[in-house]
Amino acid sequence: MDIDPTQPWGLAIDYAGRATLTEDGHTIHVNVSDTSLSSIIGPDSITGTYSAVNITAQFTRSGAGGAVLRGYGRITVMPVGTAPVVPDQTAIQRAVAAALADFGANTAAYAALCAQWQPGDGDDTATDPETDPETDTDTDTDTDIVV
Repeated sequence: MDIDPTQPWGLAIDYAGRATLTEDGHTIHVNVSDTSLSSIIGPDSITGTYSAVNITAQFTRSGAGGAVLRGYGRITVMPVGTAPVVPDQTAIQRAVAAALADFGANTAAYAALCAQWQPGDGDDTATDPETDPETDTDTDTDTDIVV
């Protein structure tokens, strides 16, 4: 990801702290927000410190059959002392790198899960010992009550 040195956070963000980044044909959604619950940016009335700023990035890729793999990255920029958070031009870049790493891990986990299930290898249904006629040891079927 290329950092734009003319932007405080290294990427042009809108009034709500959102940005969309497209690189190598992939779209990454970025969000920059403080952790306070107030719409007014100011120091906390109890601690006297400003809120931290979270930078999140999400990368998704859709596939056949409605399958969607996601990667999510989050970086927190903490204030120094009682001063507000100073924009960090590398924070978005680090959040995007974390999202791509998470996407890679999720892809590997999904591939491992898919490798465990091979279609056409016989009976693809799981056997429940309570309903499997071969392992059912209950010989008194007249008293079974189904609700």
